[in-house]
Amino acid sequence: MPVKGPWGVGMKHRIIVRQRWIRRTRAVKAICIAAVMTISVFAERYANAAISGGNDWITTWAASPAPRWPEGNPAPFGVPETLEGQTIRQVARISVGGSKVRIVLSNEYGVGPLTIGAGSVALAGRNGALAGAGTARLTWGGRSSVVVPPGAPIISDPVDLPVEPLASLAVSIYLPEKTAISSVHWDGAQTATISGRGDFTASAAFQADSTLRQRLFLSGIQVDAKPAAHAVIFFGDSITDGACSTADANGRWPDHIAERLQQAGYGNVAVVNEAFSGNRVLSNGMGVNALARLNADVLSQPRLSTVVFMMGINDIGWPGERSITPGDKEPTADDILVGYQQIIDRVHAKGARILGATLTPFTDTNKGTPTEGYYTLEKEKIRLAVNQWIRTSGRFDGVIDFDKLLEDPARPGHMRSAYDCGDHLHPNDAGYSAMAAAVDLSQFLKSPE
Repeated sequence: MPVKGPWGVGMKHRIIVRQRWIRRTRAVKAICIAAVMTISVFAERYANAAISGGNDWITTWAASPAPRWPEGNPAPFGVPETLEGQTIRQVARISVGGSKVRIVLSNEYGVGPLTIGAGSVALAGRNGALAGAGTARLTWGGRSSVVVPPGAPIISDPVDLPVEPLASLAVSIYLPEKTAISSVHWDGAQTATISGRGDFTASAAFQADSTLRQRLFLSGIQVDAKPAAHAVIFFGDSITDGACSTADANGRWPDHIAERLQQAGYGNVAVVNEAFSGNRVLSNGMGVNALARLNADVLSQPRLSTVVFMMGINDIGWPGERSITPGDKEPTADDILVGYQQIIDRVHAKGARILGATLTPFTDTNKGTPTEGYYTLEKEKIRLAVNQWIRTSGRFDGVIDFDKLLEDPARPGHMRSAYDCGDHLHPNDAGYSAMAAAVDLSQFLKSPE
């Protein structure tokens, strides 16, 4: 009969069990080590891909959405509250080209789901018609329709559509259900065509039931990026958005920058205009303040290299003005500069460069109109102090001095009459062209340090 005890069968059994446990533990450790090594390899590959530009997409055109503002604003919103069973066709001129295209739609300010019944993209012809060999149907996860939740964007599946730099694309979407028009880029400076009832997304042309100059739901176009491609984001207000420029002529100053880059042989630099008319650094109004929308509209852009920042004149001009924001408190120059420094720090934290553009002359803006009071001598002192900081603080990675370019040398503080669209605030087509011509393109070619 076996002896039980420290050196008997019971102990031998425990030794055998422990040896098996050790072998299994070593096997598990080996598997874990292999798994960690595999994960590390993939992580390293992913990181290297990100550093070397492994992101395969770049934004080639954009239009920042904003919510509707209340009726009674001196700038009427001018967009129907709802559409139902209709097709919207919108034209956008891209900056860089590619062989594939993705469309970004936005329901950012919608209070309910946005149903897209069908969509298409094609080369644009004249007057809302399509050019070329027809349309490319949009899909989302392989489906021909999609429901976009409130507060969200939606990106289409890639479409095989070779597009050249500076090509104009027509994006059509069909709204099968009654749809509240909530996420809008107000100053589109481009004619959008709205059909009567029916899905005309695949039609070369359709009879327009109405037209408008705003962007509805369309917020971005992306193309497959070349290895060296990078994006320059223009972040500003109506002067960057092209207010007063000729509609359908692509006369905004960033549009001219895109043309200059292509002509100079810098075909991989995407120009992305994320300006919005009426935008302010510190406060909402005709759109959400810059500090709030910086992440979504600027810092989230793929292959971001440089931000061109020109904003603040509305922070100065609107408070005390009789009809837009009569109750707003006038900010000091220091208030605005705190906002500037927040934007600069956040751009730098993203690893990108930021160029600052001086605020342009605005003496007598809207004089004799319901919005008189936008300009005062005290407000001019704030503008001059802000411009002095932009030029001398050293916080920006470069400065573009549009103030001196547009100012009338015989009348300091006034815009040159040859560049004034008539409201003494916004340049005309010649002014926007002069702004772009004065910019040193090399500032857009430097990589972040």
